[in-house]
Amino acid sequence: MPWIQLTLHIDKNRHQQSEDAMLEAGALSVTYKDAEDKPVLEPLPGETRLWEKLIITGLFEADTNTEQLQAHIRQQLGDDIPLRVEALEDKDWVRAWMDDYKPMQFGERLWVCPKHLPPPEPDAINLMLDPGLAFGTGTHPTTALCLQWLDAHELQNKTLLDFGCGSGVLAIAALLLGAEHCDATDIDPQALQASMDNAIANQVEDKLNVMLPEDMAAKQKQSQYDIVLANILAGPLTELAPRLAACTRSGGDIVLSGILESQADDIMQAYRPWFELEPPALQDEWIRICGRKKESP
Repeated sequence: MPWIQLTLHIDKNRHQQSEDAMLEAGALSVTYKDAEDKPVLEPLPGETRLWEKLIITGLFEADTNTEQLQAHIRQQLGDDIPLRVEALEDKDWVRAWMDDYKPMQFGERLWVCPKHLPPPEPDAINLMLDPGLAFGTGTHPTTALCLQWLDAHELQNKTLLDFGCGSGVLAIAALLLGAEHCDATDIDPQALQASMDNAIANQVEDKLNVMLPEDMAAKQKQSQYDIVLANILAGPLTELAPRLAACTRSGGDIVLSGILESQADDIMQAYRPWFELEPPALQDEWIRICGRKKESP
């Protein structure tokens, strides 16, 4: 059946009041969206981050009295609050998302394909992906920049660390492209589960090990990697520079993404003590920074 959707445009300091008002009015769900195209990526553990300007949407039963609904919201939030009420078409939303997610090519060899569609080039290296609740399908420039780097390099018999693995797309792509083994870590247990599920779907689960960052401490003392990938945020990348450098063997490669163009200088300054860095690669407003670890004296 169809639904009623009520949409508000608010400042972030009114988000809780707005959500409470919608729930009191009988909202089945409440969602948030950026109103100004100013992305906020993954928060740090225990951190809640919101956009400055929000679009907040409540979903209500089709028989909801819309006049009473609007009166309740205005009573709680004020008569000047901008709002819109509309009937929402009944549709299979999972199917709608699947229809919008198409196979994508990265470089010359690699395709990332949704599991529900046949690969457009069966003889290519096809990564079949179901992202689940984890970040990373290849559609965002930060992920695309890393996938392009992997496709362009010889990975045969290399070992990798994927720090902040999300859906596991980078780790699995590396393994399909010939890497020998990959350790993948993320602060979100759901991401680790999604990574392993996707590895099983691509038949590389025997070459992938997933773990929480705190479980890496003992392993880090024993292991260094040929390639270290980190597609996270500029702040954590800066803080993690000594740790990620310690994970990279002499002569090994580091690939950093999740970085805005304006943040390039700070990131490069943080990693120069250990790496010979290449000029950043740019896609939209995002960059990828790569480097080769300096040989030990």
